[in-house]
Amino acid sequence: VAYLVIFHILFVLFVWTYWKSVFTLPVQPAKKFHMSYADQERYENEERPEVQRQILAEIARKLPVYTRTGNGGIRFCDRCQLIKPDRCHHCSVCAMCVLKMDHHCPWVNNCIGFSNYKFFLLFLAYSLLYCLYIAATVFKYFIKYWTVTLICSYHLFCCFSSQGELTNGRSKFHILFLLFVAIMFFVSLMFLFGYHCWLVSRNRSTL
Repeated sequence: VAYLVIFHILFVLFVWTYWKSVFTLPVQPAKKFHMSYADQERYENEERPEVQRQILAEIARKLPVYTRTGNGGIRFCDRCQLIKPDRCHHCSVCAMCVLKMDHHCPWVNNCIGFSNYKFFLLFLAYSLLYCLYIAATVFKYFIKYWTVTLICSYHLFCCFSSQGELTNGRSKFHILFLLFVAIMFFVSLMFLFGYHCWLVSRNRSTL
């Protein structure tokens, strides 16, 4: 009973954080970062790049923007027509600028950024614990499969029928498959979660 309680607690936490990572919408920059219609006209009608940079610098003077481009200019998105705040990037998949964008995750089909980065980290943590718990609870049956003498009665795949455990070859295959998948995901998630924990500790993001 204790195994089932722990399993379902981890499962509910895993599903909840995955749901939040998927369905929490990315946050766009505030309206003050968007160019007004007059500023757009002035910027688009100007053909000289150096004057365009000056226009952007004038607009961004009152904004909390500190990150610059490689040539020292203001970061500007031509598609969204806004001045990018620090750590803001345009996502080509979502077709929008995402505040504090980390990456676009294909596993959750959503941009990981300011609004759902916490849920994404929790999703990785609970997935890690979920896989570890499954591997730990299945491991003893994996050991039995290799160490206990097989008692075959009617056919080659009928074993341990008197004990009610591992009664046929298919159950043994299920144990092996479940342990292999749990360990495989655990190892991959461990590196991914560790990498993101390192990014958080350095106050950095993937992009």
